[in-house]
Amino acid sequence: MTKILTVAAAMLALIVTPVHAQRRPGDQQQKQEPQKPQVDEKAYKAALEKIPPPKEKYDPWGAARPAEPAKKK
Repeated sequence: MTKILTVAAAMLALIVTPVHAQRRPGDQQQKQEPQKPQVDEKAYKAALEKIPPPKEKYDPWGAARPAEPAKKK
C-alpha cells in the first residue's frame, strides 16, 4: 500500500511541476486590462464633420465589372 501511495505521489509531482514552472510572479499584474484612453465625444464629432462628403457613391464591385454595359447598334 505504501508503495502505491509513493508512486501516486511521484506521478502527481511530475504532472504538477510543468504547470507550476509556467507561472511567473508578474502574471497576475499582466492579466489586468490596460486602461483604455478616454474618448472625447466632442473631438470625435468634430473630426467626423471635417471629413468631406464623397463626390460619387462608393461601389465596392466597381473594379470587378465594367462601368457601363456595351451598347448594341
